[in-house]
Amino acid sequence: MSNSVKKVIQTRTAVRRAALFASEKKAIDIKILDLRKITDFTDYFIICSGVVDVHVKTIHEHIHTMMSAQGWRSKHVEGVSGSKWILADYVHFVVHIFQPDARGYYAVEKLWGDAPLVTVKGVTDLQ
Repeated sequence: MSNSVKKVIQTRTAVRRAALFASEKKAIDIKILDLRKITDFTDYFIICSGVVDVHVKTIHEHIHTMMSAQGWRSKHVEGVSGSKWILADYVHFVVHIFQPDARGYYAVEKLWGDAPLVTVKGVTDLQ
């Protein structure tokens, strides 16, 4: 198996796990956008919401802890102090955790509306 195929499989697995970790902390409306054919700065966006700032921060901390335990470290994190929108950049994927009003305002899903959605059974298919 080539290194590029391994990277694709490892990234896809990490993205699904990060979405699962968000759901473990009751993240709302989890979406995964596949950006591989649209841009080259990352492969996926994981977008979800928390009800209030503490919830947003809790989701982020859980994803960070669980992904770190599996060898995935975020290269950059923004928004932890305000917790309206936390962005964690894992290079091959970016996790966006919003409060509902900020998610509506920034409309990341609409900006990247051409991206296909990735389904994770029991996580992204719950509405």
